[in-house]
Amino acid sequence: MGSNMNDMKSLQETNLDEEGDQEFELEDVDDGDEEEEVEEYVTLGLVEKPKNPKFLLRHLFPSKAGGVPAWLDPVDLPQEKSRICGFCGEPLQFLLQIYAPISEESSTFHRILYVFMCPSMSCLLRDQHEQWKRREDNPCRSVKVFRCQLPRCNPFYSSEPPKHDGIDKPLTVGAALCSWCGTWKGEKVCSSCRRARYCSEKHQALHWKSGHRNQCRQIVNYSETSSSSPDSSSNRLPAVGKVACSTLWPEYEIIIEDECAFDTEAFEDNNCATSLVPKNMKTDDSYQFMLDKLEADEKKKTWASFQERIAKCPKQVLRYCRDPKAKPLWPLSIGCPSVANIPKCNYCNGPICYEFQIMPQLLFYFGVRNDPDSLDWGTIAVYTCSASCGSSISYKEEFAWVQLYPTAPMT
Repeated sequence: MGSNMNDMKSLQETNLDEEGDQEFELEDVDDGDEEEEVEEYVTLGLVEKPKNPKFLLRHLFPSKAGGVPAWLDPVDLPQEKSRICGFCGEPLQFLLQIYAPISEESSTFHRILYVFMCPSMSCLLRDQHEQWKRREDNPCRSVKVFRCQLPRCNPFYSSEPPKHDGIDKPLTVGAALCSWCGTWKGEKVCSSCRRARYCSEKHQALHWKSGHRNQCRQIVNYSETSSSSPDSSSNRLPAVGKVACSTLWPEYEIIIEDECAFDTEAFEDNNCATSLVPKNMKTDDSYQFMLDKLEADEKKKTWASFQERIAKCPKQVLRYCRDPKAKPLWPLSIGCPSVANIPKCNYCNGPICYEFQIMPQLLFYFGVRNDPDSLDWGTIAVYTCSASCGSSISYKEEFAWVQLYPTAPMT
């Protein structure tokens, strides 16, 4: 698409004034594919701590990783069956979101893609077997992607671009969110204080044990005492924290850079072009195990190509290219989907195409420990409806393909 450059630059700064099928190889990647991939216009996502957390609020249409999502449609959030892990049944944790409007269509003037996943590596391992199934077989997933889009004129936001002056506000208030995770709709209410809300019984129990037990008692006592006083005011009730959970991934802003900007950068030595591990970083056992295993594999060309491409910008956490000819940059030649493994759109039955991939470097910024049972992946490739179709469902579920390193069992 000719507007990819403008679309993705809007991930870095919102400009509302500018309105202006996929084939895969299961194992081998030939030279022609590699040469074609170099010609694709790819933008990279890098993370940095937000200068002001208020700049990541939903009415500023941010691209962000970690923390809680900035829901584009703040009212009709994904239903309960969509927001839980298909294996453990726990609510999924927010990974990242990218603001990726498509200017050719008025219905996609605002468009955000959200990625959620279960933080359990055991669930991710089970996910690998399920992702090979066809959608009609109702596979269970621990990684889920949602697409939400709005026209320029909508009930939630002004049709004028935000000024980023600290005064911007949304037009409406969103749905009440879970007091524990701050992520999903709080459809369950604390039976005592009637103020704290939860997306699940598990999060209600965690909040109760973490301190709401005392807070709830204070709220109830205050309400009973103040009910007899005509001067009492509900806004004087003890505050209920928006997000009580302390295990969410840290919040970052995603900054977009053109990959071609890194082509001319010189590297100090040849190792920089072939290794993802910085010179001052000690190679851990799991990484060395992976290298040893790949050296024994005659099809290590894919891994070498992956390393060389990533070495241009080792800090990248995301690669974006919504081009019909674009393909993910696979770290391995095994565990890649074939054409038959990529399903049709759930809503229009049309083709879906690759749009972006998430790199494992994000786990470093999230502070995920390098333990055997810690969360890890080679890459997460996200496929979305080629037509970015609309429907009555605000959050349409898209398709994610997860490729694991050989340190984990693969199908």
